Amino acid sequence: MSITSNREAQRAELHKAIWGIADEVRGAVDGWDFKAYILCFLFYRFISEDLAEYIDAGEREAGNPGFSYASLSDEEAEGAREGVTEEKGYFILPSQLFQNVAKAPEQDSELNIHVSEIFKSIEGSSVGMPSEKDFKGLFDDVDVTSNKLGATLKERIERLAKIISGIRDLDFGNVRDASIDLFGDAYEYLMNMYASGAGKSGGEFFTPQEVSELLARIVVGDKTSVNKVYDPACGSGSLLLKFAKILGTDGVHQGFFGQEINPTTYNLCRINMFLHHVNFDKFNIARGDTLTNPMHWDDEPFDAIVSNPPYSTKWVGDGDPTLINDPRFSPAGVLAPKSRADLAFTMHMLSWLSGTGRAAIVEFPGVLYRGGAEQKIRKYLIDSNYVEAVIQLPANLFFGVTIATCIIVLSKSKTDDKVLFIDASSMFEHVGNKNKLMPEHIEKINGIVQTRAEEQYVSHLVGIDKLGGENKYNLSVSTWVEKEDTREKIDIHELNERIAGIVARERELRDQIDAIVADLEA
Repeated sequence: MSITSNREAQRAELHKAIWGIADEVRGAVDGWDFKAYILCFLFYRFISEDLAEYIDAGEREAGNPGFSYASLSDEEAEGAREGVTEEKGYFILPSQLFQNVAKAPEQDSELNIHVSEIFKSIEGSSVGMPSEKDFKGLFDDVDVTSNKLGATLKERIERLAKIISGIRDLDFGNVRDASIDLFGDAYEYLMNMYASGAGKSGGEFFTPQEVSELLARIVVGDKTSVNKVYDPACGSGSLLLKFAKILGTDGVHQGFFGQEINPTTYNLCRINMFLHHVNFDKFNIARGDTLTNPMHWDDEPFDAIVSNPPYSTKWVGDGDPTLINDPRFSPAGVLAPKSRADLAFTMHMLSWLSGTGRAAIVEFPGVLYRGGAEQKIRKYLIDSNYVEAVIQLPANLFFGVTIATCIIVLSKSKTDDKVLFIDASSMFEHVGNKNKLMPEHIEKINGIVQTRAEEQYVSHLVGIDKLGGENKYNLSVSTWVEKEDTREKIDIHELNERIAGIVARERELRDQIDAIVADLEA
C-alpha cells in the first residue's frame, strides 16, 4: 500500500471510530464536551504507549528481550519512577496504562473513579519536576465522574467504557506510528461533526491544516532550520506544529512558544505538543491575555511567527493609558480600536519578530482598508517597509467563518521597498461544505511569495510610495491586482452584421408572405 493510500485508510479508520463512538453516546454528551473526551483519551493512549515503549526499549537494549513494562506489577515498576520522570516528564504505573485499563473497561464497576485517579496520578507525577507546568491542569476539561456522561453511575460507566473501547480499537498498531496527524485530523473531523458550534464554543477557533501549512512554508522559505517559533494566539497549537512537520522537531532548535487565553484550547495545545513527540523541554505554552499580559518577554525575539488571532475581538485599548507607552504598540503612535484588536496582535508580533525573521498572520479583511487608528497603524507598517506581502485567500476556508480572510506577511529585512499583492481567491476546491486549499495551491502561493514574481491577474508589486496619499494606505488586494474579465467577449461589428442579416431575412420572408396572400385573394 502506498504512503498516500495508507494515510487515507488511517484517516477513514479514525473518522469511522469517532463516528461510532459518537453514535454510542449520542444524546448524552454535548458535542463540544464529546470533543474533549475524544482528544483526551487519544492523548492518554498515546502517552501510555509512548512510556511503555520507552521503558521496553531500554530494557531490551540492556539484554532483556522479552521485557514488557505493561506486564509488571506496580510495585516492581516504582523503582523506575524517578529516572523515567526526569526523562519523559511524567510517570504511569503499569496498572494505569491505557492498554491495561482498556482491556475490559465495561467490567470495571468503578471505571470512572479509577480513570479520574489515574489522570490525577499522571499530573501529580510531574510535581516538583521541570515538566510540572506542562502537565498542571492538563486533564481539567474532562470530568469522567460528571453527570454529563449519564444520570446514573451505571450509565456513566457504560458510556465511558464505550469511549475507551472506541479509542482502543483504532487499528494503527502503535499510535506513535500513525501516518496521519492523529490529533489534527481528529480535531478537524470533530469540528465538521459539530459545524453549527464550530468556532463559537468557548471562544475556540481552529485553523485548517492546509492554511497552517501555507503559513509555515511562507515563514520558513528556503531555511532548513529555525531558532524559535511563536504564536501569540496559539489555540490548539496546529500552526506551531507545522514547523515540526516541515523541518522536523530537531529543526526548531530552541523550541515552540505560544500563548492562549482560552483554558480548553490551552490544555489541548499542550496535549497536541506531546502527541507530536515534542518533549516538555522543547515547548513553552502559557495561558493568559497576550495583549495585556504577554508571557514571553524573556524569550523574544522569534525567528518565525505564525498566527490566526481572533477576528475583531474587543480589548482594553486606550482604556489603559499605559499601553501607548508599551514598546510593542508605541512605535505606531496609536492603539488599535477597543472594538477591533486585530492590529494590536499584528503590532505585538512585529515587535517580537527578530531582525531576520518573518511573520505570517491571518487577518480579517477590514484591517486592510478601514480608516481611523487602523489606517495610522497601516501607515506605520508601510512607511517603515515591514509589509512584505498581502495574500487574499478564498472564502469559506475556516470553520464558523465564511468570509474571505487574508494573510499579511511581515519582515524586518526586506531587500526592496515594494509590497507584493497576491490574489489567491480562486485557488481552492470545494470539499464537503467548505472550500479547501490543495497542495498545488499551497505550492503556487508560496512560490510567488518566495520569488516575489508578478503574474497577470494573480500578483503585483507596488512601491510603498504609491500606497499613501489618495490611496490611504489601502492594502486590499482587489485594489492592486487586476481581476481577469471572464465575461464572454462580444464583437460589436459582428453582432451588428448578424442583426442586419436577421432584419433582411425577416423583410424577405414578409415579402414572400405578402405575395402568397395576394395570389390567394386574386
